[in-house]
Amino acid sequence: MCSACDGPTSARLTVRAAAGEERGTHREQREHVAALHGLLVSNGLVTWTAGNISERVPGEDLFVIKGSGVDYAGLTWEGITVCDLDGVAVDGVRGPSSDTDAHAYVYRHMPEVNGQVHTHSTYAAAWAARAEPVPCVLTAMADEFGGPIPIGPFALIGDDSIGRGIVDTLSGHRSPAVFMQNHGVFTIGRSARAAVKAAVMAEDVARTVHIALQLGTPVPIPQADVDALYERYQNVYGQK
Repeated sequence: MCSACDGPTSARLTVRAAAGEERGTHREQREHVAALHGLLVSNGLVTWTAGNISERVPGEDLFVIKGSGVDYAGLTWEGITVCDLDGVAVDGVRGPSSDTDAHAYVYRHMPEVNGQVHTHSTYAAAWAARAEPVPCVLTAMADEFGGPIPIGPFALIGDDSIGRGIVDTLSGHRSPAVFMQNHGVFTIGRSARAAVKAAVMAEDVARTVHIALQLGTPVPIPQADVDALYERYQNVYGQK
């Protein structure tokens, strides 16, 4: 169980209260977010109940987020709680993730963000443990992250400190991922699915660059080429 995310709380952590009733609001979106958690499992990004996905509710000052300590196996919409942008649960009988205040802070301060993901995926968390940004030495990194994956500050869990670190690090940065020091991966996106993609890609490149470092010294990509790759991938690649 992730003592730093969705596991039992300590005296330091805020105990996240459920709304106390299940009215079934935003059920379709909650079903969608519940299903997205399966991608964290299938891509090997989470262990036990660690990690979470949230998504902003369109047109409302609300978001939905995985309940604290809720198993991935058999996760349904009822394991997803509706919260306001202060992190207070407004619908659902599951207490929301202990990362709720962090997610709420990001949604309040980054209106362009509509989805967030947190994992402790192995290689990415190893970079976080070293407090070392992942250098941009792969075209896939230039495509998805537009440069290095940055390191955010160390922050304790249970209030909005992590959210502050995410916002301070990613504001004005092209990367949708930040590795919070000694902790793990936080990603943002225009949707929850986009944030999941960023989390998958972050672990993939963290692993590859780690292996490259065991073999020698990776070769950086010149900034002009990084810019060109990012522009092509973001605006030309794929079906439009």
